[in-house]
Parts: sequence; C-alpha cells; structure tokens
Amino acid sequence: MATSSLVFKVHRREPELIAPAKSTPHEYKLLSDIDDQEAYRLREGPQRKLIVDCNGEGVMFIEADADVTLEQFGDAIQPPFPYLEQLLYDVPGSSSMLDCPLILIQVTRLRCGGFIFALRLNHTMSDATGLCLFTNAVGEVARGWLVPSIQPVWERHLLAARDPPRVTCKHHQYDEVEGTIFPDGDLVSRSYFFGPTEVSALHKLTPQHLHKCTTFELLTACVWRCRTIAFQANPEKEVRLICVVNARSRFNPPLPLGYYGNATAHAVAVTQAGKLCRNPLEYSVELVKQAKNIVTEEYMKSLADLLVTKGRPQLGQARTYSVTDVTRVGFGDVDFGWGKAMYGGPAKLLIASCLVRCKNNKGEAGVVVTITLPTQATEIFEKELEQMLKGKAIGASERKSTLISSSL
Repeated sequence: MATSSLVFKVHRREPELIAPAKSTPHEYKLLSDIDDQEAYRLREGPQRKLIVDCNGEGVMFIEADADVTLEQFGDAIQPPFPYLEQLLYDVPGSSSMLDCPLILIQVTRLRCGGFIFALRLNHTMSDATGLCLFTNAVGEVARGWLVPSIQPVWERHLLAARDPPRVTCKHHQYDEVEGTIFPDGDLVSRSYFFGPTEVSALHKLTPQHLHKCTTFELLTACVWRCRTIAFQANPEKEVRLICVVNARSRFNPPLPLGYYGNATAHAVAVTQAGKLCRNPLEYSVELVKQAKNIVTEEYMKSLADLLVTKGRPQLGQARTYSVTDVTRVGFGDVDFGWGKAMYGGPAKLLIASCLVRCKNNKGEAGVVVTITLPTQATEIFEKELEQMLKGKAIGASERKSTLISSSL
C-alpha cells in the first residue's frame, strides 16, 4: 500500500501554450448566468458580466517525467491524492480566478510506461459532464479521429436569465445561515469505500419500496446522517443537505448533447438535526430523493434569474453537508490510446464530499465517498458508519452525549 511517504522525482519541461491548429476568431463570449457565479471569475464586462476572452493563445501544457511506477502509488490513486503538487503545475500568481489560465494540462510519463493526465479547469467554463466531453474529445483526436464524435456546443444563452427576471422557485442553497462550516481545530480528509457488500448492507436498513433507490441516494443519506451524528448537533437546529444535480435532461427539449457549460443546480434538503439522527435511514433517503426531484426546467430558469437579481450570492455552508456525484460522468472511460484509465476523477478534496468510482486493494469495483471532518468528529463518524454497515445503527437516545462545540 502506498502512502504519502513515497519519494520520487519529477522533471518538468517548460510550460508551453498549445495554440489552435488553424486561426480562430478573436472574440469575447458571454458565459451563462449559471456559469456566472462569484466563486469563479474570468474577465468582467458591463454589469459585472463574466466574459471569455477568445484570443487564440491556446491551452497551457506541461510535459513531465517521473521516476516512479503506477504500481508504487498503490491505494493512493484515489482522492485525496497526496502527490498532486508534483503532477499538476501550479502557475505562479494564478490563485485568483480572474485572468488565470482557463485550462492547464500536465502529462507525466511514468517509469513503467504508463502516464498520468492531470488537468486544472476554471469552473466557469464547464461542469464535470462538460469536462468529460472535453477530455473524451482530446482522447479521440489522440487516437486519430479528425473531429470529436460529439461536437462542442457553446449556446450559453440557453441558461441566461429571463428579461425581466422572475424568481418563481425557492432556492434555499442561498439562504443566510448563521455559524461557521467547522469548529476550530484540525481537519481530517478521508475516503471511504463502498463495494457491493457495503451497499447491500445499507439497503437492508431500508424498507422494500426504497430498495430501488440509487447508490447516490443511499450513500448520501447514510453519510449525511453519520456526519450529523458525529457533530452531536443541537437536535432543534436546522441542518441541510446540498447535492449537485445535472439538469441537462430536465429541459424540454434536453440541452444539446455537446453543451459543455455549467448545467447543474444545488438542490437542498432541510430538516432538524434531531429528526435526522433519530429516524431510520429511510428518512434521510427520502429527503435526498425529494431534493433531487426539485430540479426542473423552471427551477433552472428561476435559478438564473435569482443569480442576476441577487448579484451572485454565496452558497450557505454552515450546518450544511454538500455532495457531488461524478460516478456517472465517465472520467474512467476516457481513452487516449492506451485503453481505459485505472482511475479517472478528482484528485484533491474540498469541503464538499464527492462520490467517485474506484477499486479497492482487492480489485473490487465500488464507490469512494470523500469527506472532511474535525478529528474528534471523524472518530464518531467512523464508529457510526461501522454500526450501520453491521445493521446496528445506534439510536440517538442510546448515545452518550459528547458535545462537539460547533455551529452544526
């Protein structure tokens, strides 16, 4: 098993800009109002509207070699990947999203003949589905295709705010919530593997009518419940779940197949901490399902209108569990000519959890769930998760009250 103590050297060549093969128009392209959020900036136009400067300079590319084999990384090939700094170049002065490279790619050859394709993307350009469209297109061209099988589509106007804007739905993700995300102290980032055995064990905790719930719904409900228990929250306090929902198919007609802009919404479930902890798993599964079903075409139009009228509001994070699912995006299927990847997905953990397809050290396929928690909460979380997987979820009334002082 590999650990972060693995030592190897990486030799990077000078970064270069890979320009388009043919001359392209120098133009400015407006982002949609779903792309256009405060957390990510490019270049601002009138009314602070974000614009992509298409200047033909190209994509930043770094070629590198590492004196290490893929096998030596072992279980480290999943988030959080401890060697990201060596395998993805950090452009000096690019911490701000405004005027930073939109896309940066580093390809590192390994001693075994394999390679690691690492990419950094400005999130205003694309969501996970769009990024996978881009990497698939790169793979097809690398394999000799003249044009990608799915042609890219800009058409950001499809997700622009209406004129005049009218907010018709509730968007609790932007509610102001008092408190901080975490209490003071050390944070621990870990990944938890759920294979067929673990998923089956959780299904046994739900009634028959929920046995067809998705793996995302089941695992998200489980982790949200365990996380809330781990914080030993005030039972009267409101807690929230924010899950990222791909809205492409929610439109009528659906968005174009090649649309690679942001087309996701942050769906919200709200309940009291006591209800979430005391009720069986089916309670949180139903909340997750209801949150996902909120997202419709009208909801997306209302969201774009809200982002314009509110001036790019920030997501509320206090007492909130945020999660995104990339298990169905297809990163692992990208083929640059060497076959499918051993792993495809995010390398760095953020505050939000992520569900990623992965294999464990036995070669079993499953889903990894990432989570970041304070040290003390991590210990409680793992004990509760272990009990659930054994079919022995502890009721809140049976627990000793070990209050972790936090806003949750």
